Amino acid sequence: MDRSTTATTDGSRLAQTRLRFLAAESVDPLDVRDTILASWWRSRRWNVAADRIDLPYVRNPSLDLPLTRSASPILRRLREQLDGQPISLILTDSTGMVLSRLTGDIDLHRHLDSVQLAPGFSYAERFVGTNGIGTALEGGRAMHVFGHEHYAENLEDLACAGVPIQHPITGKTVGAIDLTCWRKDAGPLLITLAKTTADQIRQALLTDSGVRELELFQAYLQACRRTAGMVLALNNDVVMMNDHARHLLDPADQSALLGLAAEALAHGHRTQILIDLPTGNRARMSCRPVQGEGRVCGGVVHVTLIESGAGAAESSRPGLRLFLPGLVGSGALWLRCCHEVDQGYGAEDWLVLSGEPGVGKLALARAVHQRRNATGRFHVIDAAQADDAGWIDGVRAELLDDGMSALVIRHLDRLDTGYLHALSVALREVRVLRDAAPPWVVVTLGQDECTEPDRTALLELFPRTVEIPPLRHHIEDLRELVPLFLLRLSHGSDLMCSPKTMQLLMRSNWSGNAEQLYQVLRYVVAHRRRAGSIQPDDLPPEFRAVSRRPLTQLESMERDAIVQSLLDTRGNKGQAAKSLGMSRATIYRKIHDYGIITPRP
Repeated sequence: MDRSTTATTDGSRLAQTRLRFLAAESVDPLDVRDTILASWWRSRRWNVAADRIDLPYVRNPSLDLPLTRSASPILRRLREQLDGQPISLILTDSTGMVLSRLTGDIDLHRHLDSVQLAPGFSYAERFVGTNGIGTALEGGRAMHVFGHEHYAENLEDLACAGVPIQHPITGKTVGAIDLTCWRKDAGPLLITLAKTTADQIRQALLTDSGVRELELFQAYLQACRRTAGMVLALNNDVVMMNDHARHLLDPADQSALLGLAAEALAHGHRTQILIDLPTGNRARMSCRPVQGEGRVCGGVVHVTLIESGAGAAESSRPGLRLFLPGLVGSGALWLRCCHEVDQGYGAEDWLVLSGEPGVGKLALARAVHQRRNATGRFHVIDAAQADDAGWIDGVRAELLDDGMSALVIRHLDRLDTGYLHALSVALREVRVLRDAAPPWVVVTLGQDECTEPDRTALLELFPRTVEIPPLRHHIEDLRELVPLFLLRLSHGSDLMCSPKTMQLLMRSNWSGNAEQLYQVLRYVVAHRRRAGSIQPDDLPPEFRAVSRRPLTQLESMERDAIVQSLLDTRGNKGQAAKSLGMSRATIYRKIHDYGIITPRP
């Protein structure tokens, strides 16, 4: 048997192995390379679609990077040497996003466009599955992927050789070089050429960055000699921090300072910034850009912590737990907003609480009032019910009631201009008439609703605005919220969440925040007739699937139908497919595409 016949036979066997893997059937490890099989498994866990390519896109990606400046002349020379050859030279950043592509063959150029292997698209493994770029970056080493080894069927006619590019000073992966050609034209020298090109780019990065890194290092040392305070220095590749900063700053504070400093230094100007840190400290940050070879090569940052007022109680520091009746949570963002609301009450400041629906704005205001004034009267008025003149009269009466200690006006964004003006007049009136003991007034708004021109005059009466974070930004608090909600809903019965179920809940996006979580658990409790442990099968259908992309209404209906059919057949995929009129291969593909967690038999 000649070589071409052997290659065809091996290719056919590999194609069949790939199809069996996509159908969740067992495969012989001898039929596919270990590195490729491991990548297929990662692609499945990420729910990568095997029958289509739909990638994230960045319009006009920034090319003013050390990597592109160093790599461009090398890639241009290589293209000249390969003139007329059907090989594409592709440069990506560390995330797999294509920065540049040089192709010497028009047919290959068109095909790469059709599979979105073009500047601005990300070829990370989590988006497109096994491929030369993403798999090399994921594994941190050179990788060649030929034909049917690709996870996506649209790439089966290609051969790719990808090599990660590590920064020569920091060792951090800054990008990848990939050589792609038609599968039929692939040869053993493809990966060798990719490795040689990556080495040349690393050497060019060393030559280009050595001078810039040296300039930054010298500026950092000079700053450290001049002050005993906290000093940081950074650019896109390097972060330096003296011992004083490392010991005094919490890791969360360090991260916040570095992020803000990088953003400030990107403009290339000296600047001073006041920043409230995640732990509750306040700092002044002075940023000074450092020039090297005619361009900014980073910057030096001086950090000074600002002492809080002498009267501030130690217990009011946002880094510490704060007991609020009926509330739980220990995430940094959640604790910070709790302390801000509590401090606002202590300072007798009227507050604006903003945030997405269901984040707990009303619950937080109620808990703070109960902590500070457990016997005081707490009243809630909904602006969504403002449908006649009597609404304003009711608000005014509540505000002027001497027994009223706290009033929350919900959904302020529902009021039109006339009601907003009348409410502003009523609030100013109570400031005069109840000057000695005014009530604590809180208004709630949706996210990004605080700057509407019609509300400006009214919001001048509220010196503080506290943004309540969405649940997905402090998802760790789910482990405390779930037991609290179950205790309320099950009236004290011994009902708990299993680790697998908690893992599913933690992976959800929770667009409806804590309120959505409460309703989901309410559904679970209502459909269970026994105490014990809540299992994944007890969750609504939409929470038995984890999809990495938004679903259309039709796709959501299809997903729920598959989940329900799997529940009805006790996890038997063959019977579920038959009941839905699908082939076995189709239901396996849908299960993987929607990220459906198969019920236990």
